[in-house]
Amino acid sequence: MITFTVPGTPVAKGRARSFIRGGHIAHHTPERTVNYESMVALAASQAMGVADSNLLLGPLGLSFMAVFSIPKSWSKKRIAANETRPEFVAKKPDLDNLAKSLADGMNGVVYGDDSQIGQFSMCQKIYGSTPGVVVKVWELPA
Repeated sequence: MITFTVPGTPVAKGRARSFIRGGHIAHHTPERTVNYESMVALAASQAMGVADSNLLLGPLGLSFMAVFSIPKSWSKKRIAANETRPEFVAKKPDLDNLAKSLADGMNGVVYGDDSQIGQFSMCQKIYGSTPGVVVKVWELPA
């Protein structure tokens, strides 16, 4: 099992934009998405080591816990209660778009392609004092 943490506020996969340039269709991925996927790749490569020979083969499982900053409007009592029983985030970004940005960021670092992911397990968005994403990847039985 590989476990690593991506520091900072979690970023969901942004929608690629298409446009016509010089009579040809071009695509642009938002810069924020590209930067976040690079952060994921860096954190994953540190957990894996730098050798490409370490890539996981076969079917994989993925779980993550995305931690968002506690809103400033929360009372001290609510903040204290959140430490023992974290509240789930029920607003944007979407959980599936967070999964996409993490999975795409690990391409070529943890595994060859995110199509190897056969199971998502215990993926969640919660409030916490330190924003970031804790990611776990493991091999599934073939």
